[in-house]
Amino acid sequence: MTTIDWTENGSPRTARWHSENATPAPARVLVVDDRITANAALRLIRAGTALLWRGDFHNARQLMQALGRRIRREHPADFHAMRAARAERAELLGRLLVVLEADHALRLRRAPDVRRACDHAYGRAPGARVCVSLPELLGVLGAYQWHLNGVEVPALDARIHPDYGVFAPVRAEYVDLVAQAPLAPGALAFDIGTGTGVLAAVLARRGARVVATDINPRAVACARSTVDQLGLADRVRVVEADLWPGGRADLIVCNPPWLPARPTSALELGIYDPDSAVLHRFLDGVTAHLTPAGEAWLVLSDLAERLGLRTRDELLTRMTAAGLRVVDRYDTSPRHPRVTDADDPLHEARGNEVTSLWRLVAAT
Repeated sequence: MTTIDWTENGSPRTARWHSENATPAPARVLVVDDRITANAALRLIRAGTALLWRGDFHNARQLMQALGRRIRREHPADFHAMRAARAERAELLGRLLVVLEADHALRLRRAPDVRRACDHAYGRAPGARVCVSLPELLGVLGAYQWHLNGVEVPALDARIHPDYGVFAPVRAEYVDLVAQAPLAPGALAFDIGTGTGVLAAVLARRGARVVATDINPRAVACARSTVDQLGLADRVRVVEADLWPGGRADLIVCNPPWLPARPTSALELGIYDPDSAVLHRFLDGVTAHLTPAGEAWLVLSDLAERLGLRTRDELLTRMTAAGLRVVDRYDTSPRHPRVTDADDPLHEARGNEVTSLWRLVAAT
């Protein structure tokens, strides 16, 4: 158990350190409140000092926003510069800390009741004080609202309730591709990297028997909750696995992270895949898990190609080298709000993005 130590009102204090991103505990901690200015705070965090907030909760949020504006670089030159800027921003803002009491309560003026959100994200309160970064706590609160409100999935005519740390299915276009591609009745399907279980549920609603896998225990629990909620537990089995379950399937579906870059948080694992490792492992291993007449559905955006992170030839060459042949491809355009956000540094690429479902079979 890692702890952090600080001095407050002349007395030594300690708390457990918790970071979902495995950020090391800060070595230097200074207690601050509403009297600190954003410029002074920025000088301290740039020097490596973490700031433990003891003032008003809403003022802490305003300070974080002010720090973010001062840290932000104007118009990063390219995707890699943008990612570097975001990583720096996350690291610096992560030095603004708060303490959760033994019951996960936040004892700050005008603070919301965060106990249920923290219990949902972290599990039962540990019975001891825990120190977390303010950005992480705000992420916990936001994720809890996503969980309570759910995400509307038109293909299921239902709402999916993502758990903390599980990527929410907010882009309906890729779900629609899976809902519309030709599917033989009664097929045994594998859903690789199931997340919330949304694609497994779509396949089960279409008559498939499904084994859904995920390496993330939170995703496994979330997917099981999803199929139970939708009354599909008799058609979907969710298992914790690194890609593959045992046996072979008539259909194997995978919607891997789309961008070959390093994530800066656990949640970004659903978007960023260093060196396209998950994509490559799926392609290289899928034929060994297909029945002789089976096919694989790879759901993939071409955003990486439009950002110069991967070429179409590289993708096709990888498919061929894995012993796969393309039999069809269905394309769709994104409908999420960032497509029309002219302030997004990736606006041009997002505006032209195409998401595809590649139907693949063994070449032999």
